[in-house]
Amino acid sequence: MSVLTHQATGLQGAKRRVVFVGLYEFIAIVVSSLLFMAIGQDASASGVMAVAASTIAICWNLTFNWLFEKWEAGQSQKGRSLLRRIVHAIGFEGGIAAMLIPLMAWWFNISLWEATVMEAGLLVFFMVYTFAFNWGFDRVFGLPASAQALQPQA
Repeated sequence: MSVLTHQATGLQGAKRRVVFVGLYEFIAIVVSSLLFMAIGQDASASGVMAVAASTIAICWNLTFNWLFEKWEAGQSQKGRSLLRRIVHAIGFEGGIAAMLIPLMAWWFNISLWEATVMEAGLLVFFMVYTFAFNWGFDRVFGLPASAQALQPQA
């Protein structure tokens, strides 16, 4: 009789989170700065806003992914289906938008509506980016233990 165990493969734990967040946010800072400048914001203000947004996003990323993986570990269906990846991206981006819209309005001295429109443009980009980055990261570094199927052990 075999016993199902959970011996995770690939990059796991705190090291996985640090590598994930570092890569994700580095790319996000560069792209966000360029996007802010492309819509007419000052380069220095764009860079500062991108770093501030990244700092908030790092805290949110660690919190959201910890909560998501905790929820995911309790699910009977393992793996990361298309639906699960979409739910993950929407949850993450919805939370970050709620934090960043007021900050952008204040920092760029624009209305909440203008900040919402600005965030909507960023949201479209980051929804696709978040989905693609998570998929690519999992392909390169393997799934987190919470999403790996149990393996039979003799």
